[in-house]
Amino acid sequence: MTHPDPPAIATLGEIGPRPFWSVMIPCYNRAHHLEKALASVLAQDQGPEEMQIAVVDDASTLDDPEIVVRRLAGDRVSFLRQPRNLGQFGNLNSCIERARGRWVHILHSDDVVLPGFYATLKAALASRDDIGAAYCRSATIDGNGARMRNSVPERSAPGILSGFIAMIGASNKIQTPSIVVRRSVYEKLGGFRLDLPYAADWEMWIRIAAHYPIWYEPATLAAWRVHSGSWSRITMKSGRNIADARRCIEISRSLLPREDAAAISRKARENVARLAISGAYRALLAGQFRAACCQAREGLKCGFFPRVVIRTLLLLPVRIAQGGVRRVLSGDKRQLEPAASTRLRRWESPSSPPLERGPMSEFPLKRE
Repeated sequence: MTHPDPPAIATLGEIGPRPFWSVMIPCYNRAHHLEKALASVLAQDQGPEEMQIAVVDDASTLDDPEIVVRRLAGDRVSFLRQPRNLGQFGNLNSCIERARGRWVHILHSDDVVLPGFYATLKAALASRDDIGAAYCRSATIDGNGARMRNSVPERSAPGILSGFIAMIGASNKIQTPSIVVRRSVYEKLGGFRLDLPYAADWEMWIRIAAHYPIWYEPATLAAWRVHSGSWSRITMKSGRNIADARRCIEISRSLLPREDAAAISRKARENVARLAISGAYRALLAGQFRAACCQAREGLKCGFFPRVVIRTLLLLPVRIAQGGVRRVLSGDKRQLEPAASTRLRRWESPSSPPLERGPMSEFPLKRE
């Protein structure tokens, strides 16, 4: 089966002196989070000769992010409002097109960088011409900014990740705020695919890893935010996250080493099936039985995996029961939903939600 090519990214050519960084902040109806994202960048501002900073608004309808930009940064940060909504990855591609720096950092408006992000990565990348992208260990924060957990480190010291194509091909280990990409890489490989509205970031990291070495920094220097309004939470309710992940695996198979492609793809489908079961478990505990059905249904389409089946048949009911007991003991009456069997009888096929924003891996396909 053939798939359309990714959108092309125009080359800049010779435009004179260029900054090292382009920090591009796409936003859409997130002005209350944008302030924290932008402030975290400005705290590490290296000056306009070294760092382009731009906020690109995807035609917000609920607020005006330009007010936040001007209040915090005056004219230091450029602002563009799209004349029409392009969707999450359409806006990201627009950000890349407007980037003038040699390295592009896309920072969603509800994520933040932590102290030392730009200085640490620049020290590693400034003298290297072979590296296509670099990423650091990341933290997960909640809607209020409290740290929930850190990602598992890939190695103890900074350096190039050996065999990374097999790792990223099997599971998405990268959160968007933690990665920087050389602009010339986007020019050669193209932008984010528009036919994968949930998994385009995962496909992009696989595409880059298939052509370039990837640098890793084990320090935790970026954080991505989990909150109820994120795109990932919305798509989870319809199972779109799992459906798009399966398509990403299919599209990316040709990028994998030929001798290992079948094994890597099978491992990826198993990881996505596990992700679906994890999503179904969380949805059930929240009383969202329709979402749980969607996750389970799409997960079954990944294939038959004995470990996933065992986890589903044996562990899931136990954990659901444990969750119910904990809620009763804690006195959380809001979580006491009708019996699952009753709710399941009322289940109807959901319609797909409108496309907004959020990284592919809000429920990451990686070790926890």
